[in-house]
Amino acid sequence: MLRRYFNLISYYGAMMHLHGITLRPMRDPDDMPFLFALFHDIRIGELAQTGWPDEQKIEFLTQQFTFQHHAYTTNYPGAQLDIVEMEGASIGRWYVHRGRDDIRVMDIAIAPTWRNHGIGQWLLREVMDEGTAAGKPVTIHVEKMNPAMRLYLRLGFVKIKDAEVYDLLGWTPQTTKAPAA
Repeated sequence: MLRRYFNLISYYGAMMHLHGITLRPMRDPDDMPFLFALFHDIRIGELAQTGWPDEQKIEFLTQQFTFQHHAYTTNYPGAQLDIVEMEGASIGRWYVHRGRDDIRVMDIAIAPTWRNHGIGQWLLREVMDEGTAAGKPVTIHVEKMNPAMRLYLRLGFVKIKDAEVYDLLGWTPQTTKAPAA
């Protein structure tokens, strides 16, 4: 079974390479317009119930984006902040911090038109493979209502801590076998 898992990882890696999926380091400030547009596309639906005018929604999202970016770069020094690209076009972000005790997926965001194509699963399986090699758990904070929660649970992540809005999920290579795709 483990051999099949690693064959699938190799398969997914080859498929993503064949389909033009690559990662490149984020370039600040050059990537900020794309990153804000991605943040906007992901978060704008949450503001529909507020009744706010569009200008107020944009102002709020701008503040939230700025705060989040500052928090990531301040709280996770040395983190890998990557842009996910498809044949050179930016389609997502992938932020990972490799700590002493764990590998933290700080953020994974794929543009809505590119979701459900296996990109997130491929990224997660790659970092799980890295966790296995390093003997470290992989952790991620996930909003309770995030539809991707099903993916994390399917891959073997379990709830470590219950918070108000987010759950801390973890995957431990020693005790968890990632299921085949």
